[in-house]
Amino acid sequence: MTTSETSSAPTGATVAPADNPLLRGVHLVERFFHPNYTGLLVATMLFGWSLTPSLLPRDWFFQGLISGINATIGYGLGCGLAWAWRRWVVPRVTVPEQIAARWARRPRWTLMAVKALIVVACVVFAVLMSIQSGRWQREITDLMGMAPVSDSYARTVLLGAAVVGLLIWIARAVRKLVRAVARGLNQWIRVPASFARPLGVLIVVIGAVLLFNGVLAKAFFTVANSAFSARNSHTSAHAIQPTLPERSGSPGSLAAWETLGSEGRWFVSNAPTALAISQVTGKPAREPIRVYAGLESADGFEAQTDLAVAELERTKAFERKVLVVISTTGTGWVDSTSAESVELMFGGDTALVATQYSYLPSALSFLSDRDKSMSMGRMLFDKVYERWSTLPENARPKLLVYGESLGSQGSEGAFSGLADIRNRTDGVLWVGPPNSNRLWSEFVARRDPGTDEITPIFADGLSVRFAASADQLARPSDKWTDPRIVYLQHASDPVVWWSPDLLFSRPDWLAEKRGPDVSPAMSWYPIVTFWQVAADLPRAQSVSNGHGHNYGNLVPDAWAAIARPPDYTPELAQRIRLFLEESAATEHQLK
Repeated sequence: MTTSETSSAPTGATVAPADNPLLRGVHLVERFFHPNYTGLLVATMLFGWSLTPSLLPRDWFFQGLISGINATIGYGLGCGLAWAWRRWVVPRVTVPEQIAARWARRPRWTLMAVKALIVVACVVFAVLMSIQSGRWQREITDLMGMAPVSDSYARTVLLGAAVVGLLIWIARAVRKLVRAVARGLNQWIRVPASFARPLGVLIVVIGAVLLFNGVLAKAFFTVANSAFSARNSHTSAHAIQPTLPERSGSPGSLAAWETLGSEGRWFVSNAPTALAISQVTGKPAREPIRVYAGLESADGFEAQTDLAVAELERTKAFERKVLVVISTTGTGWVDSTSAESVELMFGGDTALVATQYSYLPSALSFLSDRDKSMSMGRMLFDKVYERWSTLPENARPKLLVYGESLGSQGSEGAFSGLADIRNRTDGVLWVGPPNSNRLWSEFVARRDPGTDEITPIFADGLSVRFAASADQLARPSDKWTDPRIVYLQHASDPVVWWSPDLLFSRPDWLAEKRGPDVSPAMSWYPIVTFWQVAADLPRAQSVSNGHGHNYGNLVPDAWAAIARPPDYTPELAQRIRLFLEESAATEHQLK
């Protein structure tokens, strides 16, 4: 990154008095910050873009971080443009002598005034954009029915400036390292100076990549695994070892209670009892079966899935009306609302099976364990399907598949395509699928002409349907063949829409009409939108139900659309919904 020109005024130029506050102030800024003014202008532009709406509301802290990152990238781009201008354009421009002489005689304070004006304009623009950003944030919270987030956006500007300063300091430290390496190559190995600098850059870049991939990344994920494995050993005070034989972890279970992991122990210990189900449905109910195999329940994925199938055999799960194969998220989490919806709909005559493949949360699992999730999803379904297919056709339970978030990606890994899904399942529910899901991407890319990306229609909705609300499950008509496949995806869910492609290409969902809970002012900007949506990911579930990555109120409708039992009435659906709302509120308090 280049520094500004601070050369002495040419002979004959008018110099402002030494005590001129403008001159003194600009000199002070340049002495300590060495700003590149082209970089400053581009940085301010990207800073302003980053204050425009994203998918979710952001408080000042998150906004400051993301704006600082974007502004730093803009600063680097501006420095690159300034360097290219001086390197290739200026030498090729012929300036008339009269104009050159007049420019040489300009008072130095005019240049300082221009620089000061640039700085003031950038600050004013940033402050005005931060004020407008507060209005946009209130608009987003209104669309989602939420209380307004903190709108003290003066802090956004200050935090953003601090982030820019820190990142530029790091970049300049790297530049000094490159120069030191180049000097060493020139002095000690006698590499010509013209080659030493680019070779120094190459050495530093390769060293950084190797260090990150070979040491830092490995160390990071090792430490993360260690930290989250400790969390995996934690047992909530409200997760009590089950005594019913229908649960893994019970005294007669092949999977020991201590090995199920934190999420697995919660899953098996907090299933609705037959009594609770009958109170909701008004009919006799069975004890639902919940089977789970944790990472410590067996040695390796194949042994885990074999154990899970053995648990299904032990609990006589293949004699139930419905069998649901669940792919978990990173830590082994299973959404309670989805599990309970099926159990209540079918009066407890159900069996749910899930396995854990990682200690890490989904965000970290996405980076390091994505292949593991798909391997486990494929292995679990194949093992269950292999045993299920040996049963007489008229004695098989309905075989359903479920996965949420990264779990949907793992679950998709079990199938080669639509025909495979139709041949081997009785219904599928995939919730909040990541943008990188292979099958989801294929269905969306091949959607019917004229349909939007946020709620596409694929092949007239004959097999696969996409929905953000209950009424969209009926699109485009009642003609829906079995098995039914449903993707739930909100227009405001960053998990669904974040992709590296956002860096340099505008997606269809930002070229089309915005979703009902997305600000109409949201637009695509190169680089900026990528970081904005990335910043939304950690808070995808921090918004109200029915928005972002919260699908609880839509899941019962989706299961009913996929596998509605004959006695499922609107009255029963409402009672189930009330039970699920109370259960979710209780879980939130206890867990």
